[in-house]
Formats: sequence, C-alpha cells, structure tokens
Amino acid sequence: MTTIALLATATMCAAHAGDIAISPTDLKAIATIDARFQSYNIEMVEVTGGRFWKPYPPTGRAFDERDRYSARPPIDLANPRLRLLAAALSPAYLRVSGTWANATFFAEAPGKPPPGFNSVLSRAQWRGVVEFARAVDAEIVTSFAISPGSRDANGLWKPDQAQQLVDTTRALGGRIAAAEFMNEPTLAATGGAPAGYDATAYGRDFKIFRDWMRRAAPETLILGPGSVGDAPSPSGSGITTRDLLAASGPGVDRFSYHHYNTISPRCGGHEDPAQALSEDWLARTDATLRTYQAQRDAFEPGKPIWLTETADAACGGGRWDQTFLDSFRYLDQLGRLAKAGVQVVMHNTLAASDYGLLDETTFRPRPSYWAALLWRRLMGTIVLDAGKAAPRDLHLYAHCHPAIAGAVSLLAINTSYRTSHALTLSGSAERYTLHAARLQGTIVWLNGKRLALATDGQLPRLEARATPPGPIRLAPATITFLVSPNAANPACLSRRSGS
Repeated sequence: MTTIALLATATMCAAHAGDIAISPTDLKAIATIDARFQSYNIEMVEVTGGRFWKPYPPTGRAFDERDRYSARPPIDLANPRLRLLAAALSPAYLRVSGTWANATFFAEAPGKPPPGFNSVLSRAQWRGVVEFARAVDAEIVTSFAISPGSRDANGLWKPDQAQQLVDTTRALGGRIAAAEFMNEPTLAATGGAPAGYDATAYGRDFKIFRDWMRRAAPETLILGPGSVGDAPSPSGSGITTRDLLAASGPGVDRFSYHHYNTISPRCGGHEDPAQALSEDWLARTDATLRTYQAQRDAFEPGKPIWLTETADAACGGGRWDQTFLDSFRYLDQLGRLAKAGVQVVMHNTLAASDYGLLDETTFRPRPSYWAALLWRRLMGTIVLDAGKAAPRDLHLYAHCHPAIAGAVSLLAINTSYRTSHALTLSGSAERYTLHAARLQGTIVWLNGKRLALATDGQLPRLEARATPPGPIRLAPATITFLVSPNAANPACLSRRSGS
C-alpha cells in the first residue's frame, strides 16, 4: 500500500508541476485557414480498380513485406455508408490522384489501355466521382496523365487527355476546383514518367500545362509542384523541388507538397511504435513544412500552401496507422499546420489500405475517423494562439468554434504515457475526451462511451461532458477537446469562424 501511495503522490506531483491556466476570452487570432482545410484523397487506382497497397493481415498473421500489392475492384462511391461518413467531414476537398494517375488513360468506356498507359478511367467511373463529390459537398482536385502515351512524337506533353477530363467534368455538371500537373514529380523515375525525365523536361511540360490551363479551365486553381522527399526522410528523391521550380518558373496559384513521417514496411520502413508519441516523431511535420516554405518563399512568394497528400507512413500506411495510436499524429498534424497557416491538409486516404480513415471493405470508421469528425465539428477556420507555456508532452491548439459565435475550442493532446496534466480554464467547458484501453487497438472511447455506428448505420451522438471551472485533469495518452461556449472571444465574434 505504501508503494502504491508513493506512486500516486509522484504522479500527482508531476501533474501539478506542469499545471497551466488559459483564458479563452483573451486568446488572439494568428491565422485563418480554408473552410475545406481538413480534406482527403481517394486514389485514382481506387476509382479505376487495380493493384494497390495490400492491407496488413490481422495481428499475429505472417506478412511477406515483398508482397506489396493486391488487386482491388473499383471503390463503390454510391455506397450509402461511405457517403454518409464522408459528408460528415464536409465541406472538404476530394483529391483523386496518386502515382497511378500519372499513367491512367481517360476513355468513354472500359477497355485495355493504349500503349504508354497502364490503366483506364471510364466516363462512368468519373461520373461516380462527380456525383460523390456533389453528394458529400466535396470539391474535386486531381492531376493528369504524363506517361509516354500522353506525348507527341517529340516527347512533348499533350493536353488532349486532360482536356477530355475537364470537358467531361463540365458535361456531368461538375467542376475541377484545383489541379496539379502530375503526381510527385520529384519521384518521376518511379512515377510513370518517360525514361530519363528530369527537371528540364518538367519545366518544359509545366509551361505547356500552365498555358493550357489558363485557356481551358481558368476557374481551376493550379497547384504545384506536389513534391515529396526533399526534407530529410527515409524516402529520398532524384529531382529536387528547387530544380523543378527553377526550370518551370512561376505559375501556381497554390504551392503544394506531400509529407509522410516515414515509409511503411512494404517499402522497407521499420519504425518502432514506441516513438509514435515522441516530439521527434510529431515534429517531422514541422521539419518538412520548413523545407517547402523555403522553396515557396524563393520561387512563389506569398502563395498559400496546401499539403495535398499526407499520412503517417507512405506505401499504404504502417502497422499502427489503423489504430488509436495514429490519432495523436493525425490531430497534432492538423493543429501544427493550421497554426502555421497551411490552408489545406489532404489525408491519404479516405478508405483504402491501412492509412484509410475508414476500413476499405466495410467502410466502418477507424479511430482517426472519430478524431477527424471531432475536429470538423469543433475546430473552426480562425486559429488562435494557445500560448507556449505547456509542458513538452502537452500539445495545445485553439480555434474559434465553427458554429457558436464567440466560443473557443481548445485541443489538448497529452502525449505522455505516464504523466497526467492539469489545465485550468477561466470558465466552464464542454469536454470531449478520446482514449483507448490499448493504444494499438481499434476501439476508441469518448467520455467513457465506446464510439461505433448505431445499429441503423447512423453516426452516434458525440456527447460532451459538462466541466465546471477549475483544474481539468488530462490523463496520460489521451486527446481532449474543450469548448468554452461563453468565452465571448473578440476574434470569434468579429469574424466568420465557421467551417
């Protein structure tokens, strides 16, 4: 008993040592983000069907890391559950791209791809994308084919395929809100581009693309370059973003990049889940952003930044990405990037492989989906400064509430495995705490109630717990949203804070 008492005392001392107080009324606005800030990808290969990253088997079963892919049918974009759960995250951007898009041929009907292409996107499949986007309040973002089949006899990129996609989208009553020329030009050698493709070739092609876009689709934002691998990471690249931008010259409306903390074991990654809550792991988001901010400042100064593809691990996601453990990275990344002024963050993927927010076969929510849903409902577009007084393992982010004038929402992420923290707000609050009995499990609880779809397939009520003024205990390895409905914060009263 004495030992237990001493351990309890030590824990409480540790908690009280880091106590902080916040007055939601006094928090200052520091940034404003896009209303579709929290967005997602449905990869082109999901739409067409084909070989995609093979999900890991249930725990305990053997998996050959060399067996990366498995065949999958086209995603059912008319599925009621998929539409229901996607609509709950709206408004959003829906990006249909990925490595496979670089060599996808658009045709009126399914069939065998012509030489220089690897797959076919039919009109009916694209109609499914347009109708899905309309049904769930998502704006379409895409990229175009750049493989050998998309080029003339001199190797120059031709916009005829891209023009067909733009024209068909309009004919179907849709629109392409934004487009990248290609997916990940820094990895062109493995991304379907012609042999020997380099920065000079990219610069030449991008100018053709830019001029065509200005004529053919002036309402569509040009994103670029959509690079990955420039920041120190396990996935290096042969072409640098600096080379690409120097060769292409200015011409994007939004500066885009991709970021993954690591690569999955499918592609040779071997990360320890014990580091998933470490500052080093979570701060990789900042390191990559700094790299691309510098490139933006040098070549496209002042252009808003979009992160158009991100997840914990590239190549389909890591072994813990479908568990509660990755919810910490997911929300912490959104908080960091919003605070830095990044306008849009597109998670890869909505419902495919291990990094999907939804299971790809059942479309049932994974833990990160519940995290995403709480962010959508509680964190508005006006970002507030939550201060820097928190302990290293307590990450705090504040936004105006999206629906309650003057209200403030605070996100508190306790990344410590053992230490509680206490946070005191100046008034009462509505509390939403996510926790799990097993961090690497798929069952997540909100305020002590297990989160799951209702028996009729509908989303459950996300019920807050009323919290009186005074210290609020934040248990180890938990995620807590705190809403101060009566904060009357001037920044949240004077400007639109909704999403």
